[in-house]
Amino acid sequence: MALSQEKLLLSALLILCLTIEVSSHNRRFTTPSVTRLTDSFPRVPVDRGYSKAFGAPNIQILNNGSMATLALDKTTGSGLVSNGRFYYGFFSAAIKLPAGLSPGVVVAFYLSNADKFPHNHDEIDIELLGHDKRNDWVIQTNVYANGSVSTGREEKFYLWFDPTQQYHYYSILWNNYHTVFFVDNIPVREFLHSSKYPSVYPSKPMSVYATIWDGSEWATHGGKYGINYKYAPFVVSFAEMELSGCLSNPTAPASSCSKATTSSSDPVNGPEFTKLSQQQIAAMDWARRKLMFYSYCNDKPRFKVLPPECQY
Repeated sequence: MALSQEKLLLSALLILCLTIEVSSHNRRFTTPSVTRLTDSFPRVPVDRGYSKAFGAPNIQILNNGSMATLALDKTTGSGLVSNGRFYYGFFSAAIKLPAGLSPGVVVAFYLSNADKFPHNHDEIDIELLGHDKRNDWVIQTNVYANGSVSTGREEKFYLWFDPTQQYHYYSILWNNYHTVFFVDNIPVREFLHSSKYPSVYPSKPMSVYATIWDGSEWATHGGKYGINYKYAPFVVSFAEMELSGCLSNPTAPASSCSKATTSSSDPVNGPEFTKLSQQQIAAMDWARRKLMFYSYCNDKPRFKVLPPECQY
């Protein structure tokens, strides 16, 4: 009898250990050291850099304009949009995600020109996808160019921290050479610009958006779990916003700030931004080996022919 009880106890402890391992899979890593790009650019007060895009009643501007909370409830989500459109730049936000169960919730920080080019738009996306009881928030990155929404270029990663407990940095570097996605200054993805496939690279000026909305149809396990509004409102906080980009001026010649040429007004045109450092490459390799669980370039069932950039 004692032996059976001991076996049961050992089995219970094993199950507990496995449960802890799974539920804390994104909090047990020692992160690599990297250059803090977020310290290289000025912060812009929310009330100066952004306007309310939708869901105005669910938006609060706080701390003398330095931060904002956006809410999602049964009535509406909410979002901010930058006051300018940008060619190139470094765009960042410190974000604290909603706590508790959040399946179907999408928090996004992204660039887009869908309002101006509805059938031929570009996007560079960071989307933070809500979780159910068994899974943590995940980050999805994506790139669309020239309306190519039928070819999603998604990559998904687990986070190595609890994003609901404190603020973490989510950043996008976009210039003539590459687009890089960062989490807490660690590059998790680099999308290289190449003349071999120019049509897949964003080419038109974009606005910057910070939003929260209902993605029940797809966000959590492909739409298996939707939002339960008894837990609403879902509130996300944005702070330490950075908008260091080459502003598009409709009244100026295109060559003064264009995708085809470099410009002294471009804040990410220096040599330190043309390619990742060895330190950043090592950090990105760590993130992709440890945390990436989906890449469109590995999704052969989805694509009969993989997108061209996957070959390089």
